[in-house]
Amino acid sequence: MLNKQQLIEYSEEARKNYVNHISIDCVVFGFHEGQMKVLLLKTHDEEKWYLPGGFVLKEEPIDNAAVRILQERTGLDKIFLQQFRVFGDPDRSKVHNDMYADMLPKEQNWFSGRFISIGYYALVDFFGVIPHPDQFSELCAWRDLDDMPELQLDHENIYKSALDALRLQLNYQPIGYNLMPREFTMPELQKLYEAILGKKLDRRNFQRRILAFAILNRSEEPRKGGAHKAPYLYSFDIKNYQNALTEGFKGGW
Repeated sequence: MLNKQQLIEYSEEARKNYVNHISIDCVVFGFHEGQMKVLLLKTHDEEKWYLPGGFVLKEEPIDNAAVRILQERTGLDKIFLQQFRVFGDPDRSKVHNDMYADMLPKEQNWFSGRFISIGYYALVDFFGVIPHPDQFSELCAWRDLDDMPELQLDHENIYKSALDALRLQLNYQPIGYNLMPREFTMPELQKLYEAILGKKLDRRNFQRRILAFAILNRSEEPRKGGAHKAPYLYSFDIKNYQNALTEGFKGGW
């Protein structure tokens, strides 16, 4: 939480540099050890969690603003980013309004206005991310999908909407290139899909369908080591993967 002087300074800077009444909130998904994870911010000296977000510079395209915000939080410059919904309920900024109402008059307080927020979800390489908190936060950290804290403002709704959008994407576009290592086994890829969907998939049906999409290359040699029969390694066929992102494919999970 900002003190009064910090709020004054931030509000003056924000009015000078940012577009009024438009914000961006990002749901950043990663995958590690069979678990889907979400990148969250925790405020200073409080157990309050938020999604990464920010505002749009006056001369900045909205998609560029989302890329900039995520670069600041993750350190990545190549991110799969998808705009999925606009959130505009009249009372969505009520927490900020109440928090700072006694510090500054409405006309001076940047947070007192009504903001619509453009929601994006991002798929990132877990190991490539270097989490950076913003000026309002003391911590930027990954949380498992099955261990999510209570989110402030309407960020719970934004997060759940992003997860629904990601699950829908599985029905018509490939997922995995931004989340998996360069080489992986078929069971590892299946775990990713199961983690996103929140349900178990039949092993044989999964392999048959994912191979039918023609987005994978199989290595000549299986993975070495282990007591059991070594599984083959796969990698994404980048050309076919990009074509599938553009053209889509039919089916669902």
